[in-house]
Amino acid sequence: DEETVRLRSHIRGMRDALERGGSVGRKLDFLVQEFNRETNTICSKSNDLEITRLGLALKNEIEKVREQVQNVE
Repeated sequence: DEETVRLRSHIRGMRDALERGGSVGRKLDFLVQEFNRETNTICSKSNDLEITRLGLALKNEIEKVREQVQNVE
């Protein structure tokens, strides 16, 4: 539960940073790293195959976001 709470918090942080605009590249890069960290923890703690499958799918989507974030200043 604590990982999902932190993941939601990081998502809010990304939304806030994007809404504020300006020079947010480093902040977004940090948040994407945190997305990965929390997702890894969720997958490693999970004893449920469906949660693990969803976690791996989420990691794929996070990687797509990371690639986009690298183009933001």
